[in-house]
Amino acid sequence: MIYRESETTELKSIVTDDIKKEIIAFANSEGGKIYIGINDEGSVCGISDPDGAALQISNMIRDNIRPDLSLFVHYETVNDDGKDILVVTVQRGTERPYYLSGKGLKPSGVYIRQGFSSAPASDFAIRRMIKDTDGDSFEIMRSMNQDLSFLAADKEFELRKISFGDAQKKTLGVIGQDGLFTNLALLLSDQCPHTIKAAVFEGTEQDRFKNRKEFTGSIFDQMNDAYSFIDFYNENRASFDKLYRIDHKSYPETALREALLNCLVHREYGINSSTLISIYSNRIEFTSIGGLLPGLTIRDIMMGISACRNPKLANVFYRLSLIEAYGTGIRKILGAYQDHPVKPTIETSENVFKVILPNTNEIPTQQTEEKKALPNIEGSAEKIIKYLHENGSINRRDVERLLNTSQASGGRLLKQMVSLGKLEQYGSARSTRYRLR
Repeated sequence: MIYRESETTELKSIVTDDIKKEIIAFANSEGGKIYIGINDEGSVCGISDPDGAALQISNMIRDNIRPDLSLFVHYETVNDDGKDILVVTVQRGTERPYYLSGKGLKPSGVYIRQGFSSAPASDFAIRRMIKDTDGDSFEIMRSMNQDLSFLAADKEFELRKISFGDAQKKTLGVIGQDGLFTNLALLLSDQCPHTIKAAVFEGTEQDRFKNRKEFTGSIFDQMNDAYSFIDFYNENRASFDKLYRIDHKSYPETALREALLNCLVHREYGINSSTLISIYSNRIEFTSIGGLLPGLTIRDIMMGISACRNPKLANVFYRLSLIEAYGTGIRKILGAYQDHPVKPTIETSENVFKVILPNTNEIPTQQTEEKKALPNIEGSAEKIIKYLHENGSINRRDVERLLNTSQASGGRLLKQMVSLGKLEQYGSARSTRYRLR
């Protein structure tokens, strides 16, 4: 028999430590055979103790390769020209990617078959294997970083007197069925790569920064630090009832809390981009990656209908009493503004979800400026409402034609009517329309 190396064949004269890489590469690719007792030229040199070599390889796999690959490796001794050869057959594994336990899920630990040799897998190839094996859900996929610590999470669970040991981690989905950390674990860990970026601007536009900060670490640290930051800018404005001073917060605390938690629980963590909090003189904007899930509309969200993008993360927050139930956050935000003339708004696109909270202490200035920019606003609003009673919905172009006004003025009037609770917005980009609330 003639022996040659190929994409599915590897020749070894003796058992060496590098054989682990070949086994991993075959398991991560299309499988293959390793012939031990054959030199690189294809000549049979044989081995003296094939059973001992098989036991040595079996121990190497058990001690150094993760996940467990033992069931996918088979050993057979064949005799060629009076010399023993050990044939190690490696099947394509079902829990790819397989990797060296001492290196982890990174190119130095994951190998694939390329041509006649085994080579380190790229980060992209590793992510693709994880996705193919675990599915599309980010939070249940195996974390590429398995060297994780949970100091912040331990503190958060301990604060609420809830256990957070290995048994609880498995129940919550922090540890997968294979015993490895999932991406949910990555989010809760001190090594979480995702961040929140907050910025404070002078006035109502992004012309001049007053302050900016980036929050890193565990999602729990980011949650607490970001809330402290925005609460610092939630200023009081005093009014007096006879001799009694009454303080009014710029933003209802419930609305701030729910908007922040909404950003954390519902964002798309498969996209590497920061959550943004933008603080202006008249509003705070919470912008997170990940638009509405397919089939949902803004009207559905307003009515309390929710399809959670990260149900396991939401379950962790529920266990910690940070959220009460799915779909209640937006309704709580709206309820917090029930007694205010201005109302929160939601804007969405294919990849972005934005919650805008108006500053309740800026109403007089805001209304004055808008009335200056939009003369005869009451009459214009009446025309729009009449149009909606007759047609059901309206867009910016309809307003321009109806009022014979400019694009900018029409857009400002629609936004004001939304903030006053007269209209609700649905759709996104060019498909944005408005209807009576």
